[in-house]
Amino acid sequence: MSTITREQLLHQLQWRYATKQFDPARKISAPDWSALEEALVLTASSFGLQPWKFVVVTDPAQREKLVPVSWGQRQVADASHLVVFALKKNFSEADVKAYVDRIASVRSIPADSLAPYNDMMIGSLFKGRDAAARKIWAINQIYIALGNFLTSTAVLGIDSCPMEGIDPVKYDEILGLDALGLATVVVGVAGYRAATDKYAALKKVRFEHKDVIVTL
Repeated sequence: MSTITREQLLHQLQWRYATKQFDPARKISAPDWSALEEALVLTASSFGLQPWKFVVVTDPAQREKLVPVSWGQRQVADASHLVVFALKKNFSEADVKAYVDRIASVRSIPADSLAPYNDMMIGSLFKGRDAAARKIWAINQIYIALGNFLTSTAVLGIDSCPMEGIDPVKYDEILGLDALGLATVVVGVAGYRAATDKYAALKKVRFEHKDVIVTL
């Protein structure tokens, strides 16, 4: 049973935009942010392997340091919350095993019964692809998470902005992500639009339905 109507869903997606100016005085409530973090945890991924970490940066001083390496975009400092979508740099067969063990634990089934699934994932990711191809695969999964984050914020009436205009290497340096085995891919910020953000009043521009939907 849907908890929101089709009309409500489309209204919220029409309402959202890539917010350029956030009101730094307005903060997302703890319950709402907890729900958004859980939405990130629930994001779909290939095989369910989740080759990512979502780094929530809360220190204001660190966030100010990120502004110059974000093309001067103030959203990273002024938004209520900042999430760095990072990939696991050394994603390995051990990560696959950890996921198989997690399935066994959550579903109360023997891990041995999942051996064919384990072998299929290993074959696809480690025998069928090199490290460069696995990195592309992981980045693709991270963009699924980013899309889920943008939709989830919109449904809750919270503003957001995806940000690729950053220097990922500098992010890793400032946040110490390399030591954690992580690498920045993209950033998502969330909060509430400032009254001075002129982009909030602009009509959303998309190609028409007939130009982007192909029914076969």
